[in-house]
Amino acid sequence: MQVHISPSMRRITISTSPGFLEPLKMKGAARYLSYRCIFWTVLFLAFFLPFLFITSALITLEGVHNCTSLDCFGRKLGPKLSWKRHASPVEDKYSALLEYKNEKELTDVPDTIEALLTEARNRQYDMATLLRRMKSMVEVNEEKVRAARLQEALYRHYASSGVPKGLHCLALKLTGEYSSNARARQDLPSPDLAPRLTDPAYHHMVLATDNVLAAAVVVTSTIRNSAQPEKIVFHVITDKKTHAAMHAWFALNPLAPAIVEVKGVHQFEWLTRDNVPVLEAMESSQDIKYYYHGDHTAGANISQYSPTILASYLQARSPKYISIMNHLRIYLPDLFPELEKVVFLDDDVVVQKDLSPLWDMDLHGKVNGAVETCRGDDTWVMSKTFKNYFNFSHPVISSTFDPEKCAWAYGMNLFDLKAWRKADITRVYHYWQKQNLQLNLTLWRLGTLPPALIAFDGNVHPIPDNWHLLGLGYNAKTNLEAVGKAAVIHFNGQAKPWLDIAFPHLRPFWSKYVNYSNEFIRQCNILDRA
Repeated sequence: MQVHISPSMRRITISTSPGFLEPLKMKGAARYLSYRCIFWTVLFLAFFLPFLFITSALITLEGVHNCTSLDCFGRKLGPKLSWKRHASPVEDKYSALLEYKNEKELTDVPDTIEALLTEARNRQYDMATLLRRMKSMVEVNEEKVRAARLQEALYRHYASSGVPKGLHCLALKLTGEYSSNARARQDLPSPDLAPRLTDPAYHHMVLATDNVLAAAVVVTSTIRNSAQPEKIVFHVITDKKTHAAMHAWFALNPLAPAIVEVKGVHQFEWLTRDNVPVLEAMESSQDIKYYYHGDHTAGANISQYSPTILASYLQARSPKYISIMNHLRIYLPDLFPELEKVVFLDDDVVVQKDLSPLWDMDLHGKVNGAVETCRGDDTWVMSKTFKNYFNFSHPVISSTFDPEKCAWAYGMNLFDLKAWRKADITRVYHYWQKQNLQLNLTLWRLGTLPPALIAFDGNVHPIPDNWHLLGLGYNAKTNLEAVGKAAVIHFNGQAKPWLDIAFPHLRPFWSKYVNYSNEFIRQCNILDRA
């Protein structure tokens, strides 16, 4: 055979040698093949042969013995090919393991992996049996963990609802002191300072609480961190049973140059049943009383909840939500008719910065200066919209409000009382409270914020996030750097800083304002756990 290539490389001639076909007595003519045909043939083989080799190797490694070459190629090339796809034995084993469920076996599984391996060795388990037993053991342990978390949520609810023995002791000791010590009963403030209580030129702060120690921390932290403590006037409102103890504490522990007024709800002439009919109905209704004060687990299958959902369900039934102390903030313009602007603080906050700039803040005609809670670095705490608070499956809610509307926070609010008196906020608040009562609490479940979100709708001016940091009472992963920078930190949630269930790394931000050397605190064995 001879190969002749033309000088231009455009033609290749292949011819047989004289003796090549002689035994066959045949004559072979010259064959002409184009260069382009050979090029594309070589190119096709260069791609196809490696593909064929790799595919064959993969099929061999996976142990696919019982399928034709066409089937195996179909499995590799995907569902676009029309031939039937067969599941591999490995896939079949995974599917069988996922579907395997033996209720009897779930009641008799080893407690530890060591016990399981010992059992497998003694009974000579094959791999499939071992995997099934291991799956059963994991399922049993997962259920135990879930049950423990549910129980923890229940115990935390009971712990957060009760009054620690130390705080109860403190209130009793101070009440006794109020009865026996004239200094504990002295006027707050002294008569010569009383005109400041109604002077709009001062920085008025309002705190409503029946917790003496919590009130002491809020007031102390605010005054200690103020650049102008002589301008601060604190109005502490408490209930009748705590009034003597609260008065005694601030009478015996003055915080000059600031002044502190302690007043019981029974001392406000305006605060009568005729002026708060909805709240009176809430406190007198037997159904409402049972919902908040009854057995919170009676008739409920708590195992159907996740731990997070159960915690929210129990928190929504806290008795504090029907206490008039928790609703007082909606009556601020009537309780303080001479004042024009106030800052309202919850009793579970700590003030870390000077709040004086708030009185220079322009609310642009709005009533409520508050931090919005629908955006922020903490996606758990700062992700609240109307859908987190209202039942949007109810037509009254779904036809009236936008579920994605941004929520805001109670705890540290700047209220313009002049603008409030011009608005219709309190009437709207009463209307929706009454609606929710008539509909058996089906519009919302949780506290005083939902009706306030409605009442203040359109009258909220967002203020920067660093004024008010939330979540220290339920988010153990709160950013400590953000805590240090915040003007006000809020222990909202179950883990209040005065409780044993408080987060140990967050409690010191609160406890550093407690005077542990005070004789009453020492007598009641209230210890620094920091």
